[in-house]
Amino acid sequence: MTVPILTELESVLAASASPAKRLQSALDLIGPHLGVDRCFLYVRDPAQARGRIAFVWRKDAAVPDPRHPWQDDTGDLPKEDPLFQAALAAQPSVYVEDVNQATPEVLNQDFERRTFGHRALVHAHITEHKQLWGILQPCTFDGPRAWTPANRDYLEGAAPLFLPGIQAYMGSLGKI
Repeated sequence: MTVPILTELESVLAASASPAKRLQSALDLIGPHLGVDRCFLYVRDPAQARGRIAFVWRKDAAVPDPRHPWQDDTGDLPKEDPLFQAALAAQPSVYVEDVNQATPEVLNQDFERRTFGHRALVHAHITEHKQLWGILQPCTFDGPRAWTPANRDYLEGAAPLFLPGIQAYMGSLGKI
């Protein structure tokens, strides 16, 4: 099923702007479209096993900004974060309607509260050939949220569109 709003996202991600500008502009579309509080993009170089939250859209300045420096991401992080472990394993994206109700197999509630503070989230994995290149993560803070079939269709269509932009962005940086 084609999601019409994806056409606008495709155009933004294919624009002639820098990779960083394209990726940020894409988040600027997705956050309001989904009606979330924050949407971030974790970018990763699978060859170096390093990544970071590099791009963020926030509904307003009161929403925490989770950006951080580059980090090695195959050591302790997957042990502490089952969502990240699933992403590294190129498993399907994870839709969490309520962090407080999720099982330990899905996520580490303490880690999510301490690190991100959100209440509902999508952990959309951006992969190629079973390698993780990025994670698109829209979330809300005030309470649980049901991710509708339309939300899911949109995100399942949107996530792979980020791959060329992430690869171009990583290529523009050299060694991180």
